[in-house]
Order: sequence, then structure tokens, then C-alpha cells
Amino acid sequence: MDRHRARGRRARPSRRKPLLYTAVASAVLVGATATGAVYVKAQAHDGPGAVSSAAASASPSSSPTVTEEASVEPVAEPAVDRDALLAKAMKAVTVAAGAKASVAVLDLDSGASAAYGDAAFDTASIVKVNILAALLLQAQDADRHLTAQEKTYATAMIENSDNASATALWKAIGRADGLGTANKRFGLTDTEGGDGELWGLTQTTASDQLILLRQVFGDEDSELSESSRSYLQRLMGEIATGQHWGVSAAADGSQWALKNGWLARSTTGLWDINSIGRVSADGHAYLVAALSNGNSTQAKGISLVEAVSKAALSAFQDTAED
Repeated sequence: MDRHRARGRRARPSRRKPLLYTAVASAVLVGATATGAVYVKAQAHDGPGAVSSAAASASPSSSPTVTEEASVEPVAEPAVDRDALLAKAMKAVTVAAGAKASVAVLDLDSGASAAYGDAAFDTASIVKVNILAALLLQAQDADRHLTAQEKTYATAMIENSDNASATALWKAIGRADGLGTANKRFGLTDTEGGDGELWGLTQTTASDQLILLRQVFGDEDSELSESSRSYLQRLMGEIATGQHWGVSAAADGSQWALKNGWLARSTTGLWDINSIGRVSADGHAYLVAALSNGNSTQAKGISLVEAVSKAALSAFQDTAED
């Protein structure tokens, strides 16, 4: 609220304000001093045009003192259509014929998010984050810690993407049924576990993976305890050297934690390439889920999810507040 004070002069009609101001000020008598000084309060009202404030007369032996308080309603900033900005950024990404990509991103600082594409994709090995999150949730419910063997499996599964360890923990959580039960509490609505031991063929969307990442990296409304979140975050921050690709390409340094997935489909020979995680760029922390399929080679799929991740952050960085 703007406040203007004038002392030692008579109240006079206020001047017409510029058209930028859309408020009307009216004068209201609010009090007088023992010496006859009168105080006038100018209040803002919606409406076009100019206004004048009424002035009260002071006693002959004194000069009036006037206090004016004017308020102008701030003009609301137009809402940013971040989905549209992301769609625009994605136009610069080259997607080969037959391939498909989807991405979702969340600015952890502002809470703003955006998504591009809503198709379901094979998870490949990114489901390993979901498997461990489900195991940790089950352990919390049972009021127990992970066993030494479970921790060994978890480390190998996340840091090295070991498939045998993933299969062991997939069985431990109850396979697809156990995953689905945990995901109902996590808030995932478009993820369906793979049949039997085929955990890598779990179907998911980029938006659902973003919800999962919020369970892992968020500190509000997460079903996972602080210690469970810290454990998963640490493992995702210690990925084997040969797997330092994917969403980490969008980071402006080494501040990232991720899990990648890659799978060549036996029926087509085409590659599913996915990457999910947390990255830091330009002083902001982002959660990013980039999914793709139909890639002719693993290398081309990696290039695609990295380009998609960069495009997702560029859409936010163009509008990020200082």
C-alpha cells in the first residue's frame, strides 16, 4: 500500500491520477486535534476517472494537518502456462521417426510443474526406485529396519542397476500386487506392475514418475519417512560411473541423483531409454522424469532423453524468478 503524508498545508483537491491507476480516492474525516487540526483519510475505491478529496476547515488560529492514505490494488501477473512453454521447448528436440518421448518436470523451489505427453512407457530399470520405495514403506509399516541382505540388494539394484537384486526385492515386496498397494499410497495412478517376474515391463507415465520422485525428494506429504527418503536419495546420488547420463545432462554441475533404465525389446530390437531424478541448475532444484521408446540404438535413446531433459529445464529457466 502506498502512503503519502502532507503536513502544514491545507487539504486541496487531489490531482487526476494517470490512467494506469484504477482506483478512486475518497476523503473521510477521521478526527481533529485540540488545536483544530483536521485529519483526512483518503481511501481507494475501484472505478475509472479522477477523484477529489473533501477538506475540512481548521480553526483560524491554526493550520490544518492532513494525512492521506491511498491504496491501489496491484495488477495480478498473468498466469504462466508452463505446459505450453514446455511444448514449445520440445519443438526444438529431434525425435527420430518411430521413436516417442515424454517428460515431466517440477521446480522444487516454487512448486510449479509441467508435463509433455501422457502415453505409457515400459519402465525398464527406473522401476527399481519404485521397488525400493515400496520395500521401505513396507518396512516402516512393520516398524523394522531393512535387513543386511535387503540393503545389499538395494545398493546393487540402485547404484549398479543389478537385475538379480531387483528380482529378489521384487519378490520381497509381493511383485506387481505389492508395488500397486504401495503406489496407491504414493499417489501413482497410471503405473501397472509387470507380469510375474517381468518388473522391467511395468508400465508408467512421466507424470506418475514425477509423483514418485516427490515421494523420494519432497519433504511434505511423503509416505516415506525422512530416513527412508535420505537412504534412497543417497543411493541415487552414487550411481556407477558408466551410468552418469540422462537427466544429469540438464544439471549445471555435479548436483544430481538419478536412476536410468534401458531395455532392448526382443520383438523389435528397438530401445526403451528412460531417466528420472533430481538435478540442480541456475540455483534451482528440479525433479525430472524423461521417458522414451522406439529408439533404434541405445546411444540415440540416451541422446533423446538428455535433450528432452534440457528442454524441460529451459522452459522453466526462461521464466524463473531472480
